[in-house]
Order: sequence, then structure tokens, then C-alpha cells
Amino acid sequence: MENKNGKRVVIGVIGSDCHAVGNKIIDYALTESGFDVVNIGVLSPQEDFINAAVETNADAIIVSSLYGHGEIDCRGLREKCDEAGLKDVLLYVGGNIVVGKQDWESVHARFKDMGYNRVYAPGTPIQVTIVDLKKDLNIA
Repeated sequence: MENKNGKRVVIGVIGSDCHAVGNKIIDYALTESGFDVVNIGVLSPQEDFINAAVETNADAIIVSSLYGHGEIDCRGLREKCDEAGLKDVLLYVGGNIVVGKQDWESVHARFKDMGYNRVYAPGTPIQVTIVDLKKDLNIA
């Protein structure tokens, strides 16, 4: 599909997580919403997100994590993005990003402190992310 809004996003599933179905759904929904999607797939280290964003001049990176270790896998990504010249890239994260039942407000605050622009609770529909992405990237 042709990139209708001129914005490019890198998506993938971080760390040792192999949950591919949600990743494909996110890819499809973003593509249908006019984004140029660079899908690095599953089992992706931080460096793969950064390299893809640098190589494609991405506007945003959307990190998925469903196996509960997102907090460990995601720590330091903002700093690495900044070092790679991606100071302006939007960082989004969502899924089951922590182990166990934790207070969502404290989880949200921890990820915001790590430099993520948007942090999504488990079960957040991709449409919410798309609305936020369009708002954050000034897409009408």
C-alpha cells in the first residue's frame, strides 16, 4: 500500500518475545491508516529498532512486549536513540510490559521516566495508538 500520510513507523516485538500475531495486526492497522510500516518482527533487540529507524528516517518506534519482561527489555532505549541521532523519534510501548499484577499508574510512570512518549496498558486497542500517533505527528 502507498504511504498516504508521509510518516514512517518502526514496529516490532522486543527481547525474547515471540508473539507474532499481535505484531501482524498492528502492522496491518497502521498500514491501513496510511503509515509506512517497517516491521522488524519478533525477538528483536533494541539495536534492531534503532538501526531500522536510522536507516528509514522513521518518525516513531512502537515497541510491543507481551511476555512480561518489557521493563527490562525497554530500559535505556531512549538514551540509545538519542545517541544514534534519533532525539526527535517518538517512542511508544504497549502490551503486557511488566510481570504480574502491578499498579498501572506506577508502571506508566516508570516507562514515562524511561523516556517513552506513550505507554499503553494491556488490551489497549491499536486504534487508540493510531489516534495518538496522528495527533503526535500532526496528521489531520
